[in-house]
This record gives sequence, C-alpha cells and structure tokens, in this order.
Amino acid sequence: MILIKKFACMPRKIVTTLLFFLIAFAVSAQQPTKDELEKQRAELKKEIQETEKALIETQKTTKVNVGQLSLINKKLDLQDNVVHNISNEIRKLSDNIYLSQLEINKIQRILDTLKVEYAKSMVYAYKNRSNYDFLNFIFSANNFNDAIKRIAYLKSYRNYREMQAENILKTQALLEDKIRRLSGLKDDKKEVLSEKDKELEKLQKQKEQKADIVSKLKGRQKELLAQVRDKRKQDAKLKNAITAMIRREIERARAEAARKEKERLAAAKNNTADTKSGSTASAKTSSIPSGSVLVSSEADKELNASFEKNKGALPWPSDGYVITHFGPNQYPGGIDYNNPGVSIGVKPGAAVKSVFDGEVTLVNYMDDKQVVFIKHGKYFSVYSNLASASVSRGDKVHTGQLIGRAGLNDDGNGEVDFILMDENNNVNPESWLKH
Repeated sequence: MILIKKFACMPRKIVTTLLFFLIAFAVSAQQPTKDELEKQRAELKKEIQETEKALIETQKTTKVNVGQLSLINKKLDLQDNVVHNISNEIRKLSDNIYLSQLEINKIQRILDTLKVEYAKSMVYAYKNRSNYDFLNFIFSANNFNDAIKRIAYLKSYRNYREMQAENILKTQALLEDKIRRLSGLKDDKKEVLSEKDKELEKLQKQKEQKADIVSKLKGRQKELLAQVRDKRKQDAKLKNAITAMIRREIERARAEAARKEKERLAAAKNNTADTKSGSTASAKTSSIPSGSVLVSSEADKELNASFEKNKGALPWPSDGYVITHFGPNQYPGGIDYNNPGVSIGVKPGAAVKSVFDGEVTLVNYMDDKQVVFIKHGKYFSVYSNLASASVSRGDKVHTGQLIGRAGLNDDGNGEVDFILMDENNNVNPESWLKH
C-alpha cells in the first residue's frame, strides 16, 4: 500500500517511463536469448537438410509422388519456422537498440548536467583564484576552530572539483562504450536482416517447387485415384484381420478368466467344506475382472499402465518421414483418403522396430507383404507393408526390438504403415509417438 501511494505521487512522466522499463524487462525475460534463437535456427536448418536429402532420394523414381509433396510441405513448415525465428531475433535486436538509445540519451543528459556544474565551479574558482582571497577567507574567521573548519571546507571543495572531473571522464567513457555497443547491435541487425532476405528467397523457391509438384500430381490424377482405391481395399482387408485377431484375443482372455473363476470356486468349495457359515456368500462372489477383459492378469495391468504412461514418448517404428497423416487427407485433384494409421516414408528394407514391450499376437501376409500385430495390454500396434518379418506369433518383444524390414509402395519408395488401437478403436499414432 505504501509503495502504491509513493508510486501515485510520482510525476506522470516518470511513472510512464518506469512502466515502460518494467514492461520491457518482463517481455525480455520471457523471450529466448540470442544464443537460444541461433541454436534453434541451427537445428531447424539441420532438419531442413535432412528433409532435402529424403526428397532427393524420392526423386530418384521416375514419377512425382505423394511422398515428395509431404516432404516439400515439411520443408516449407521448417523454412517458415526459420524465417519466424529470424524475425524474433530482429525484434529482440530492435528492442535492445531502442532501449540502448534511451540509455544513451539518459547518460548524455547526465553528462551535460555534470559539465554545466563543473563549469560553474571552475568559474567560481577562477574568480577566487588568488592566495590573498584564500588567506583572507581563513584569517577572517572568528576563532581558531572556525579557521580549521574553513580550511577543511576549502579542501573538500577542491576534492569536489576533482571528483566532478573524474565523474565527467567516467561518464564520457560509459557513453562511448554504450555508443559502441549500439553500433554493434545495429550491425547485428543489418546482418540478420540480410539473412532473413536470403531465407525468404529460399522459402519462395520452395513454394514454387511445391506448386510444380502439385501440378504434376494433378497430371497423375487417374493413377493416384487408382492407388488410393487399392489402398482402401488393403485397409479394409487389414481392418478385417485386426478385428478377427482382437476378437480371438478377447475370446481367449474370457476363456482364461472363466477357467480361473472355475478354479477359484472349486478352491472355495473345498475350503468351506468344514465350515457352516459364510461359505455360500463367498462362493457366489465372481472374480472376473471389471473393465477390459484383455487386461486381466497383474502383468497385463502393469504393461497397460506403462504403455499409457509413455503416451507421447513412444519411439517411431522406423526412421523416416510422414507420407500420410492419421485421419482425413486430401491429395491434389480433390482425392480424399482416410488413413487408419500413419504412413511413414523410409529407405527400402529399413529396420522396423516394436514401439513398446508386448506380445506378438499374429504375423500374417497381406497380398505380397507381411503384417505384424503386437499386444500391449488392451492396446495393439500394427506394422504393415513389411517386406519380411523377423518375429512369430507368441514371441515376447521389447521396445526397439527388430520385428521386420520395410517394403516398397506403389511408387517404388520404402514405406511402413503403422496403426495403433485402443482395443477396438483406432487412435492417432502421432499423439503417442515421440515428437
């Protein structure tokens, strides 16, 4: 309350200036530093280079394809982030330049005031420069103590003038240092502005490259439509296989739960043979677990909880890039495709690994490719379009374990289709995989 009252009593101009510096400090504290921005930019540029390599790899095929469109879109997003990053640095430099200029103006005013005060003291010293005046000032004292005080005053005044001169020199040096720093900030801003212009040129070229890819894909509209139709048929077959596999797992889990319940009841009957009370109620109590029948044992519960805990941190099944995202997608020419999972572009024959611990519930052929199904509690991960599989039904697998090799898609590029299910429901794999 006292601080508020003091603040309210300040002149309006001072209050406005103070508020400006407080806001500027708060904003500056929230913004990333210059080093952090440069580190982010370096990481983005590295990712752009890796994306460019993948794009060049896909261009080795004779025809433009959807994978190339996905990669150029990724490049555009990354390039846009680079431009945004540079804009943030320019904004930060502009703020620092403005604040530095304000500080220089303030120091300049202080220096001017010091020079004026020093000039006044020098004029006074000049007018009273004779020894006679000093001696007369001392000997005109009323008593000895007064004379001593006057001598001390003269010494203090001389020291004060020397201090004034020293303050002027220090302030002048500080001002020159601030001006040099300001000049450096302006040079940095000029350099970053030049870098932004270059990155904007790259962005424009990438937009032109995308437009060319889109145009060529539209020219392949009939072929793309045929590919999407084939993909939908494969998805339907895969869905039927998944449904049948999950149904078998549920039936097996129910049979196991019924067996355990039968054993429990038999044990309860034997244990209560010699008792006359409380046995009936105990025998009628069911031990069949509530919730998902797929999570009945303690091991299943622990695995299921661990899988859920790792949402957003699961490793990708293979190193590559996203060709088609989960859910609705639209290709050039208005071709729609609803992806039940995520399609990942990889090198042909690339290693495909399990995203988590689990048990292989099925390895099956889908046309000329193989599919691996892995159970993680009530969750299932499905890896399709594999050229080969290195696991069998009933195998226990661990996170990152090799389960197969990637096959080719219709365009002759490597691809892995990854589906993630919560019991009978498809979920977005990208929200579970590490970002």
